Amino acid sequence: MSIKLIALDIDDTLLDSQNKILPSTKKALDKALDKGIKVVLCSGRPLAGVSPYLEELNISGKEQYVITYNGGLVETASGDILSRKIIDNQGFKKIVGFATEKKMPYYFLDDQSNVYTADKNINRFTIVQAWENKAGIFVRTPQDFPDDFEITKVAVVGEKDQLDQYEQPVKDQFGNDYYVVRAGDNFIEIMNPTANKGTGLETLVKILGFKKDEIMAFGDEQNDLPMFDYVGHAIAMGNGSDVAKERADYVTDSNDNDGIAKALDKLVFND
Repeated sequence: MSIKLIALDIDDTLLDSQNKILPSTKKALDKALDKGIKVVLCSGRPLAGVSPYLEELNISGKEQYVITYNGGLVETASGDILSRKIIDNQGFKKIVGFATEKKMPYYFLDDQSNVYTADKNINRFTIVQAWENKAGIFVRTPQDFPDDFEITKVAVVGEKDQLDQYEQPVKDQFGNDYYVVRAGDNFIEIMNPTANKGTGLETLVKILGFKKDEIMAFGDEQNDLPMFDYVGHAIAMGNGSDVAKERADYVTDSNDNDGIAKALDKLVFND
């Protein structure tokens, strides 16, 4: 199979359960890059949270690319923005107002990797996200921002049983006007209605002039499904959710057991 671009989710896909990139994964992706294949990290994280892994994989410059905020931004690895799909100030106030009224813990991000919340009792998942994204946490209300302030997404966070209760009310309230996705047990994300990993990848592929059949994507969760639906070759991790496995063309081993390397060896480096 002739692959020109490999798109990779980060958490629980590129990273193992210890939040590390396996040596086998590095070796396989080095081989892909040496063959001229684009390796594109596609994540809900902002660029600041992706950059350490770009550096570790030696992905840099204006000829390499990254998809951040679950498709909200398509950027070069050097930070030049190619596509920007975000939430305007009115939407920002509406979403945050709802979460505040319903006492749902949440945070939101701008397009500069900054993490904000109005929760003075900051949820632990907000703290973890800020740490992973190499960002501080700013405690702010919508009234603290200018009228032209825009955001990339809102994430409602909490324990799994909490989010099981929150998920449907959030979808009922915002599902018609925004892209709402359960990005994991502890995150419900609300974004621009046209922003997802699939549309982000489609934008990049058109810029590069590739065909869908030349694109392979690895993922494990619901927010990877638009990417799976777009690409020619969708690979689910063995540790992924049932719905991700059902929508994939191929299920590889887990993120702890060389899943990426095994799939690339079998499907791409089989010459």
